[in-house]
Amino acid sequence: MATRSMHLADAVPSEGPRRLRNFVDGRFVDGGSPFDIRDPATGRVHAVAYEADRAIVDAAVTAARKAVAGDWGRMPLARRRALLCRVADRIEERFDDFLEAEIADTGKPHALAHHLDIPRGAANFRVFADAIANLSTETFEMDTPDGGTALNYAVRKPLGVVGVISPWNLPLLLMTWKVAPAMACGNAVIVKPSEETPSTTTLLGEVMAEVGMPDGAFNVVHGFGPDSAGEFLTSHPGIRAITFTGETRTGSAIMKAAAPTVKALSFELGGKNAAIVFADADMDAAVAGLARAAFLNTGQVCLAPERIYVERPVFAAFVAGLKAKAEALKPGLPHDDGVDLGPLISDEHRRKVLDYYSLAVEEGATVVTGGGVPRLSGEAANGYFVQPTIWTGLPHGARTCREEIFGPCCAVIPFDTEEEAIAFANDTEYGLASSIWTQNLSRAHRVGKAMEVGISWVNCWFLRDLRTPFGGAKMSGIGREGGEHSIDFYSEPTNICIKL
Repeated sequence: MATRSMHLADAVPSEGPRRLRNFVDGRFVDGGSPFDIRDPATGRVHAVAYEADRAIVDAAVTAARKAVAGDWGRMPLARRRALLCRVADRIEERFDDFLEAEIADTGKPHALAHHLDIPRGAANFRVFADAIANLSTETFEMDTPDGGTALNYAVRKPLGVVGVISPWNLPLLLMTWKVAPAMACGNAVIVKPSEETPSTTTLLGEVMAEVGMPDGAFNVVHGFGPDSAGEFLTSHPGIRAITFTGETRTGSAIMKAAAPTVKALSFELGGKNAAIVFADADMDAAVAGLARAAFLNTGQVCLAPERIYVERPVFAAFVAGLKAKAEALKPGLPHDDGVDLGPLISDEHRRKVLDYYSLAVEEGATVVTGGGVPRLSGEAANGYFVQPTIWTGLPHGARTCREEIFGPCCAVIPFDTEEEAIAFANDTEYGLASSIWTQNLSRAHRVGKAMEVGISWVNCWFLRDLRTPFGGAKMSGIGREGGEHSIDFYSEPTNICIKL
């Protein structure tokens, strides 16, 4: 397979779009069909990626298996940890490169990517480099039938080759959230980033080469799902595990593709998250917290609350406060002063969100604010922007209240009793997250435990200790990530029994 230079961009932006090639066995490779990557804030093509065919995916699997059997798999833990920390260092050294690549792919405001996406992308490598060194395994001494003893102890071994399929909403953060623990355990990884946002994953290939990561330990293949890189990865017999973040329908398709080869699966899938605001809540904190939760990243966060249940005595005050917060958001280009609302990821996704905006009205919603497209000038006029939108008057059973929209919108619905609020919140096929707002400590514990979700926040949202379990219940996922939970998934515990 032909090779070329190690650089992400073959052309500076003034000379044309960047070329994002596949990264296999420690180098960028030619081949594959080109497809455009658009800047959602302007609609213009800013990069061209190359779809990996089956031969490129096969080459990546071969390289990854060789790495596990060779230098990477035999590397002492201290050296492996040092390399992963060096990856974190190098991301920070090239912070501006990662920042601009992430902004170009997603259109998100500069401040958001600067404070969240890139720092967390680097931090994930340090967190799991520490986690792998600080987790113990079990040891038992047992009596044997002949009157002697035996010692049983467990060791962790890598699974082998792990396929990572990452989403477009937080591309670097959620990709490294999977890559870091998989590599900390000694696995080789093959990443298929979203076809919408491949730039920072490609840039990470450069960083891996720069820090001296063994060839084949980290690979990147670009493409789509069916009959493309996604399907080739999930059905490949040389891959032992698949980890995926994305919509539930895609997760179901991956399960079917992975079933014949019985791969281990870890999924974080869709959600239709609920927030519950009780009358005794700190109202200013609840309004500010849930405005951030509903509209951060233009609502393109799997944990965002699209259903907000508010106790009736404070319903009107909460709606008025949330309306003011939504109308204060400023859409525009990522680097413009004061911009805190970016575009949706694509024109296709904008059409989907706008269809739900129309559906909500058909289902009887009162549009408190928003419901359409903002008027913007200049380059932003061609971006994929929508207005942050709040509805009241929708019945709990409306489609708009039951189907994931993934946009900057929420339905606010009154309730009268704690039991009613819990029943509303749990009446969904999803179970990813919830947010509860109350100053009653007993109620906080009681309602938090009653939520049928993977994570339940009280008087906060998006606050994470990376050591704790994270994942979804019901149709929102399989398994848990974070700390020892990630290490458990990406390693194979093996018992060794020694007769003494």
